[in-house]
Amino acid sequence: GVNFDKYDDIPVEATGQNCPHHIESFQDVDMGEIIMGNIALSRYTRPTPVQKYAIPIIKSKRDLMACAQTGSGKTAAFLPPILSQIYTDGPGEALNAAKASGQENGKYGRRKQYPISLVLAPTRELALQIYDEARKFSYRSRVRPCVVYGGADIGQQIRDLERGCHLLVATPGRLVDMMERGKIGLDYCKYLVLDEADRMLDMGFEPQIRRIVEQDTMPHKGIRQTMMFSATFPKEIQILARDFLEEYIFLAVGRVGSTSENITQKVVWVEESDKRSFLLDLLSATGKDSLTLVFVETKKGADALEDFLYREGYACTSIHGDRSQRDREEALNQFRSGKCPILVATAVAARGLDISNVKHVNNFDLPSDIEEYVHR
Repeated sequence: GVNFDKYDDIPVEATGQNCPHHIESFQDVDMGEIIMGNIALSRYTRPTPVQKYAIPIIKSKRDLMACAQTGSGKTAAFLPPILSQIYTDGPGEALNAAKASGQENGKYGRRKQYPISLVLAPTRELALQIYDEARKFSYRSRVRPCVVYGGADIGQQIRDLERGCHLLVATPGRLVDMMERGKIGLDYCKYLVLDEADRMLDMGFEPQIRRIVEQDTMPHKGIRQTMMFSATFPKEIQILARDFLEEYIFLAVGRVGSTSENITQKVVWVEESDKRSFLLDLLSATGKDSLTLVFVETKKGADALEDFLYREGYACTSIHGDRSQRDREEALNQFRSGKCPILVATAVAARGLDISNVKHVNNFDLPSDIEEYVHR
């Protein structure tokens, strides 16, 4: 579970003009009966540092650039205040536009959707995680979240969208596809979130992101409210923040570009020829039931290491870019459930994953740069 005592020691710095005061409890800010009830149902008892600061900032309708690690509670920092505002304001013009679109097409089920909030994420796994949280926080409300991502049946996603969409979670490539097909319009998007923004740039999504955000129909900065979340703050992210955000508040949770405060790090020098043997020693010491993530650099390396561990009697699975989406989701489900407590992964395939109860992360192959190490 979450170690709240360690969380309380994490330094947080908020800078910007007229920065709202942080909260100590979810009850310190009025997010309405539905949200407060769903927070309780989700068993959130105390806000994490990023939630303490981000929730009142977002509720104050300020733009936000937040630097915080995966696993720090970012999703529950932006979804509740956004959904709270949607509940307060209602669908407004977006609903009328969707109805008009349906009438033009002569059939209710073929109408174009105009989400009020858009959350962009780098990977389908992260998009699904955010979508699941959105469903929790929108429980017993009329707000309908949807998710679209590449590698899945687009027809099924379109049919789901046509049932109505107020909050859309999307990967950039699939969203561009949906917009080109005339299934999504961003004309009435009031709330824009870029989650794991540095990851999206690392994966080459900047052209798609700019195409989405800078199109004529998207409300301009200052009209919409924009929030960016990133583990690191390199120059490319600074430029994106300058272009997309208006008079934003900068929030730094922990040391920017550092690893999580809750992690103990160990470095062991091992000859290449001895790495497999040493990994077996580590796995033996940690126990076969402890969730362990092992990073490798190549797809071929992931397959080879999974096969080696299987032959050594370890229940393990792997994910990498050549695996089908169904295979990857099955592998993640087996890992989360503990059926296969060892997951061998390439960094690209594991981007944006936030899996609870992982006890050990082994860098079988070291990453090429410090940012990659921080994300792992």
